Amino acid sequence: MTLLYEGKAKRLYDTDEPNIVRMEFKDEATAFNAEKKAVFADKGRLNKAVTLALYKMLEKEGVRTHFYADQDDVNMLVRRVEIVQIELVVRNYVAGSLQKRTGLPEGHKLRQPIVETYYKDDALGDPIINDDHIRELELATPDELAHMREAGLEVNRIMTGFFEKAGMKLVDFKLEYGRLLPDKTEVVLADEISPDTCRLWDLETGEKMDKDRFRQDLGQVMEKYAEVLTRVENAIGS
Repeated sequence: MTLLYEGKAKRLYDTDEPNIVRMEFKDEATAFNAEKKAVFADKGRLNKAVTLALYKMLEKEGVRTHFYADQDDVNMLVRRVEIVQIELVVRNYVAGSLQKRTGLPEGHKLRQPIVETYYKDDALGDPIINDDHIRELELATPDELAHMREAGLEVNRIMTGFFEKAGMKLVDFKLEYGRLLPDKTEVVLADEISPDTCRLWDLETGEKMDKDRFRQDLGQVMEKYAEVLTRVENAIGS
């Protein structure tokens, strides 16, 4: 199969079906715009399993994703999309860059979710942008952007309750969207949802169970990823 794209955490391969691609989850980890790098054995398997479980759960709740079929431990088949070059970040609590920009204490609960948009461009460091920037860069139409915001808040509503059931607090998370090929008329949830793209804290202790363990050198990175998967699977099965 032909390699179509390789990013920081995944590879995309062509398949025999023109609008289906194979998405492989890698063991590599990056942070701070790839300034910090490491390899964690089993990371690809864990992130793929969490993503698969969450995609199936969201699909049952009526959320359209690019998921097509499961394949193996580190691969799934997804519908081919043209990725919208916008990262949508939904925040429920203060953490990360929001803390640096506002001075609010980490863990401060927001009065209502905050939705932020970032330009998906590694060379520029994925800067935060507003609707005017999106218009000038022609990254998305007003209707597409409105749909992404509305869909992101709906995903937040569903996942907040789900993760609470799993004993975790959904602090914030990143979503990506893509236009389904070949006609590009429908925008659906794409990429992944995993401890790499979500901040997840234990409900009782506040312990971090996500990529911040790598960013902040907290240790036990894969142990906590594995615990997230176990909790997710238990919540789905209960």
